[in-house]
Amino acid sequence: MTRLLVTGGAGFIGSAIVRRALADGHEVRVLDSLRDDVHGDPGEVVRAHQQQGIEFVHGDVRDRVSLDAALDGVDVVCHQAAKVGLGVDFQDAPDYVSSNDAGTAYVLAGMDRHEIGRLVVASSMVVYGEGAYTTSDGEPVRPPARRREDLDAGRFDPIGADGHPLLPGLIDESAALDPRNVYAQTKVAQEHLASSWARATGGRAIALRYHNVYGPGMPANTPYAGVASLFRSALARGEAPRVFEDGAQRRDFVHVDDVAGANAASIAATADLPADSFRAYNVGSGVVHTIGDMAAAIAGPDGPQPVVTGEYRLGDVRHVTASSDRIAAELGWRAEVDFVAGMRDFATAPLRSAVR
Repeated sequence: MTRLLVTGGAGFIGSAIVRRALADGHEVRVLDSLRDDVHGDPGEVVRAHQQQGIEFVHGDVRDRVSLDAALDGVDVVCHQAAKVGLGVDFQDAPDYVSSNDAGTAYVLAGMDRHEIGRLVVASSMVVYGEGAYTTSDGEPVRPPARRREDLDAGRFDPIGADGHPLLPGLIDESAALDPRNVYAQTKVAQEHLASSWARATGGRAIALRYHNVYGPGMPANTPYAGVASLFRSALARGEAPRVFEDGAQRRDFVHVDDVAGANAASIAATADLPADSFRAYNVGSGVVHTIGDMAAAIAGPDGPQPVVTGEYRLGDVRHVTASSDRIAAELGWRAEVDFVAGMRDFATAPLRSAVR
């Protein structure tokens, strides 16, 4: 039996990983700070886990006492604890860097102290920036960051040097990383820290670059949870989802249960990787949809129809979709939840209430 620690294991994705790990027969321990912008009453959360026979350490990964208690006797760490999303403004930057990068450094140092050599770490497709594009002549190109004046004028698509819109495509793991906002920078740093840890200790690390994850248990009414949660929260209030830009932004929406399955495959794979190894995998459904598609699918034929606002957020990328062929070929994982069925269920699934 594998003894597994899931940091952030009370969160949206972490909870799904815990459920899957228990179903797979692992012994699971959770370390979670229970941030009040994500969770409800901490006591209730801890009791709910304990009633399921899950050992729960209520603490921050940056607190050595809590971390050492959580790491004791563990075989594998699945590191999900992080501050996610684009955020509100640059005032969020210190919290992102402290939570994500310093937090990961503390986890890796703790793993070294406890001689734990297997790691799965949550990354994100945002590490690719705008993703893969070609010119109208078919030449590959990486577009610069979108300019405020273009966005103000409603010119949302990246434009090539010839004045024509660039054509988006799928990006794979061999592409150079090109983070465009603070959250993306922290995800790149987490991957680099994990790779450095593997080289320094002989450990085995896998980073999973999640696409847009959705499903039951997403936090409600928070700008940090992602667009699917914002749309679903609006519907719960009886309001129409508000779609930024023109709704044509391309994304890959992957169900949280499929993401849990990718983590399960990665946890198993760390047992067989060579020492001193780091491997990154894209984790998506393999099917491209637009933000507008997703809003319409959640609203359904009888709900308030989405409103396209033309608003934008600096730092958002226009299109980013990646190939998940590597994880299918090497770990045998493929997404199973259909987009239409998954969104239909998500439209009525409960969301996670936060304190504020």
